[in-house]
Amino acid sequence: MADFIKRNKFTILIFIILTVLFFASRLYNILSLPIFTDEAIYIRWAQIAKQDASWRFISLTDGKQPMFIWLMMISLRFIQDPLLAGRAVSVGAGFMTLIGMYFLGREIFKSNKIGLISSALYVIFPMALVYDRIALYDSLVGTFAIWALYLIVLLARKVRMDIALILGMIIGGGVLTKTSGFFSIYLLPVSLILFNWREKETRSRLVKWIGLSIVAVVITYGFYSILRLSPFFHIITEKNAIFVYPLKDWLQHPLEFFILNCRAFWDWTNLYLTWPLLILVALSFFVAKNFTKEKIALFLWFIVPVVALGLFGRTLYPRFIFFMILPLLPLIAFSLVNIYAKLRTSYLFVVFIFLVFILAFKNDYLILTDFAKSNIPDSDIEQYLTRWPAGGGIKKSIEFFEKEAKKGKIYIATEGTFGLLPYAYEIYLINNPNIRIEGYWPMEDTIPAKVIKESKEIPTYFVFYQPCSSCIEIGTAPVTWNLKPVLQMRSGVNNFTSIYRIK
Repeated sequence: MADFIKRNKFTILIFIILTVLFFASRLYNILSLPIFTDEAIYIRWAQIAKQDASWRFISLTDGKQPMFIWLMMISLRFIQDPLLAGRAVSVGAGFMTLIGMYFLGREIFKSNKIGLISSALYVIFPMALVYDRIALYDSLVGTFAIWALYLIVLLARKVRMDIALILGMIIGGGVLTKTSGFFSIYLLPVSLILFNWREKETRSRLVKWIGLSIVAVVITYGFYSILRLSPFFHIITEKNAIFVYPLKDWLQHPLEFFILNCRAFWDWTNLYLTWPLLILVALSFFVAKNFTKEKIALFLWFIVPVVALGLFGRTLYPRFIFFMILPLLPLIAFSLVNIYAKLRTSYLFVVFIFLVFILAFKNDYLILTDFAKSNIPDSDIEQYLTRWPAGGGIKKSIEFFEKEAKKGKIYIATEGTFGLLPYAYEIYLINNPNIRIEGYWPMEDTIPAKVIKESKEIPTYFVFYQPCSSCIEIGTAPVTWNLKPVLQMRSGVNNFTSIYRIK
């Protein structure tokens, strides 16, 4: 052990520094963003699954795989604040991705420096900084994608059974997290670019690689078949059809949305990765002539899923391409190492680094301190901060209801039966014996009869936060209800979270 530390003391020191920087950047002000709609859903699912073993597959009721929910069940046992517990899972997933980046960069380019730089790039990558701090699936998706890629590279080069077994389990974890995990299987043939075709007994090694790949795929589908234990398994296909066109629908308009989708992907990638780093991706193919096959493989791991989603994508968000961008980071690291070798002057390289990373550092600073001004896609700013899917008024309204419940029993009605409300309230208030919560949808022209009935017995409140056809503003009651809010909180640019007392 002492010899290992002595031989690798530089690597260990750098990794300690990267670890400190990673957790400092991910945990700093981690609760500054309000709870997002999907976060509320996932955390509530995890709470229910933790309390009742028969609901361990609860996420399948909405067509979502359960791995992220299962991990959150664990964190909820140790972290009191449910939102922090949910986001802690993403932080942990991001750290595993950082480690995976090191092994991928080191293995694919046979360079310890490139491995370390790949990990460092992940620490400062603005998109990782966003998604490692939000309780969404995508950070975990990236973790499984990077580790699967690393093992796929190893399998192509070493053709060993132990690698195939571990690969099957890693991809299995990926498909239990999100359907996009299957891309690791679809891209397996691409790794033959890295196969040593000049070595002796090439045919037998190729046959062995095919057999081991089949073993990995069988293990993956063995993991995935666990989901068939739930009667809600079929909903995954239905949910996927919301975001991706089924083949029969796609054939009716095969290229109609391709250009528009790819333009969106380009904008998102350019904003999150920044154009200087995109240039370094391109330069990796020209700055040095070695490792051509490796560079092509990494790029294909990016471009093939992008093209596939561009062709079949129906409802898209920037977070969907997070795992696709990650293989580009080792390409950037490769460029940096070779540019340093060519410049030969530390001073010039420091100036170069400053110019290349200034946009990313600025974006990181704004993400941590003033999210609304960060240079990231508008759709992410709107969803996570400035529009109604973000629960800008939730925290204050929970404090209000906790205070009112100290006086006696209260009834809370919410606009919506699934999503931010009532789930955000249930996360924090469901165990309060003085509080009952119930969701209502759709909003009619008159107050629901049950709400009127409850208001005659105990203090009754109705909470609005979404748009409605008869509302003056987003997050207000229908005008026909003729109510005055007891508490109204601005939760975005043009929307409110409003609490009304029913009398």
